[in-house]
Amino acid sequence: MSTDLEIVKSTNLKAKPEKDQIPFGRTFTDHMFVMDYETGKGWFEPRIIPYEPITLDPAAMIFHYGQTVFEGLKAYRSDDRILLFRPEKNLQRLNLSSDRLSIPPIDEERVMGYLKELIHIEQDWVPSTPGTSLYVRPYIIATEPNLSVAPSNTYKLMIILSPVGSYFSGGLTPVKISVEDKFTRAVKGGTGMAKTAGNYSSAYQAQAKAYKDGNADVLWLDGVEKRYIEEVGSMNIFFKINGEVVTPELNGSILHGITRMSVIELLKKWDIRVTERKVSIEELYELSQKGELEEAFGTGTAAVISPVGELNWQGKKMVINHHEIGELSQKLYDTITGIQTGKLEDTQNWTVSVK
Repeated sequence: MSTDLEIVKSTNLKAKPEKDQIPFGRTFTDHMFVMDYETGKGWFEPRIIPYEPITLDPAAMIFHYGQTVFEGLKAYRSDDRILLFRPEKNLQRLNLSSDRLSIPPIDEERVMGYLKELIHIEQDWVPSTPGTSLYVRPYIIATEPNLSVAPSNTYKLMIILSPVGSYFSGGLTPVKISVEDKFTRAVKGGTGMAKTAGNYSSAYQAQAKAYKDGNADVLWLDGVEKRYIEEVGSMNIFFKINGEVVTPELNGSILHGITRMSVIELLKKWDIRVTERKVSIEELYELSQKGELEEAFGTGTAAVISPVGELNWQGKKMVINHHEIGELSQKLYDTITGIQTGKLEDTQNWTVSVK
């Protein structure tokens, strides 16, 4: 345990959800982590306290200019351990996002220690039912009461935990995705590569239309030509084309997905050709018409691997693999979740044990 970490245990513990009734992101554990920042003082007073509401000044800059970043990772119950999947990558990405939003960096090693201690305290909240996990949400908000349009001088880093079930209600089943060519998620030079709140709330309108039309999510195109595929609302995207796996290249407007990175590393290990390049929606439609689009799947912390069974674009329907889970999608899902839960040997050294 970090010697500078204050721990205040809750005296009013919550009832845990039934193992077969765990929604995504609606139930929270007994404790949370908090640390503050002040210009000239740095990050200070790391503490684990009972989960509780926080008090902010109405002029706190987070409310007015959206200066905030967040992360998402999971803790998994193995037979005798609690495992985290590549958590150092999440903290690296938190700092990458912070840099883009002019938020001061954290000490990744110190925060890793605090995070592990929090999960250790809350280990009984890590569910054991297959497909479940403990979702970990670190985030930083600007707290200075100031209406000036400038970076805040004070911040708050918090980590909250939530036991979760499957992100998509159907579990590992192919989903329908709507291709969005009206609204834009991000542009090169913007904040698309950062995990920041505005990137997500600005997508709600397009997502609402997609849901109304029976789709599970939105596939975004580039913000300039509205031709090139970027990512799904909650995932990076991959396509298997004539035996080759293709994914959009990171161009400054696409999130640096940790599951994406892991999939690419696995494919290379398996000697499956994988290419990062521009992919146009017209090319994808033509490939689907010729029967050469063999599989499509999203990757992300929430769903891990999500097979795509159908893409809907301008009234055209691209049915992929007869709405069935592809062999590669299944193998990737089984491998990554097997490593995450300790059921498969971690030859990649991706997991970190909490206890």
